[in-house]
Amino acid sequence: MAVIALDLGGTKLAAALFSSPGDIVFKSHYALDKREGKEVGQLIANTTNEILNKAASINEKVDAIGLCVPGIAHAKTGTVWAPNIPEWYDYPLQEELQNSISNKNIKVKIDSDRACYILGEVWKGNARGCSDAIFLSVGTGIGAGILVNNEVLRGSNDIAGAIGWMGLDRPFKEKYISCGDFEYNASGEGIAKIAKEMMGDNKILLKKIVPKELSAKDVFDAYENGDELAKKIIRNSIECWGMAVANLVSLFNPEKIIFGGGVFGPALKFLDEIYKEAKKWAQPISIQQVKLEGSALGNDAGLYGAGWLAMKD
Repeated sequence: MAVIALDLGGTKLAAALFSSPGDIVFKSHYALDKREGKEVGQLIANTTNEILNKAASINEKVDAIGLCVPGIAHAKTGTVWAPNIPEWYDYPLQEELQNSISNKNIKVKIDSDRACYILGEVWKGNARGCSDAIFLSVGTGIGAGILVNNEVLRGSNDIAGAIGWMGLDRPFKEKYISCGDFEYNASGEGIAKIAKEMMGDNKILLKKIVPKELSAKDVFDAYENGDELAKKIIRNSIECWGMAVANLVSLFNPEKIIFGGGVFGPALKFLDEIYKEAKKWAQPISIQQVKLEGSALGNDAGLYGAGWLAMKD
C-alpha cells in the first residue's frame, strides 16, 4: 500500500508519496505565496490530486492520505484551527479534501503538527522503540507532541501539547496573552522579541541591526561573535527550555525528549546546558532517566508523521 503525506506549515506545503515499507518515492514543496483561506485548501487538494496522478503513472495504489496541520485538528468534526493561515478558525479541511478526490475509498486523516512530529520520530527517527517520548518543537512558535504508553496525548478537545502557554514566570504580563509565557520568551519569534526589548547599549553588536528586521538567527549569529547581549538572551532561552524540560519530565516521565523546529537548528549545541538547567527543577529520579536528543528527521518530521498517520489502521 502507498500513502500520500502532506505537511502544511505557515509558509509552505510539503508533500510526499510513501511506499508500503515507509520509503519516500518522491517529494515536493510548494510555497503558500500569501494564499489565504480556501486558496490554501485548494492548493492542498490540487497537490493531492497531482500526486495521485503520479502514483497511478508508476502503478502505485494509494490507500490513504495523511495531513499534518500547524494548529488544532478536531478529530470529531474534521475541522482545523491554524492561526498562521488566515480564515482557518474552524476550517472544514477533511470534508474539502475528501470531496476533491475521485476515489472516495481513499481515507483522509488529519492531525496536528506536534502530534505528527512525535509520530514521525517514533516511526523513523530518534524515538524508535519508545513508548513514552516527547517532541518539543521550537520554531516560530512552540508545541509539544506527547506520546504516553504508545498513544499520542490529545486532551478532551484535541488541544493537548500547546506548551507555548506554559507559565514559567510571575507575575503574569499582558504580553503573554497572544502566545503564552514560554513561547514569548523562547520561541524563534520570542527570541527576537526579547532582543528588541533588551537592546539599548551602543557597544553591543546587535545595535547594528534594525530592530524591526531582527530575527532569532541574528541573535544566534551575534552570540557566535561574542555579543554580550546575545549571550544574555540565549541564556534566558536556555533557562526557559530547561524549566520546560523539567516540567515535562516531572509530569510524564518520558524516555526521551526530542528537540526540533527551526531554532534547533542552531540551539542543538545547548542541549547539555538545557539538561543541566532542567536538573535544578525536575523530579530527581525521572530527570536521570530521560535523554535529550535532536530530531533525526529535521524538517521532514511532520511529513513522516503524516505518512505514518495514513498507514495506521
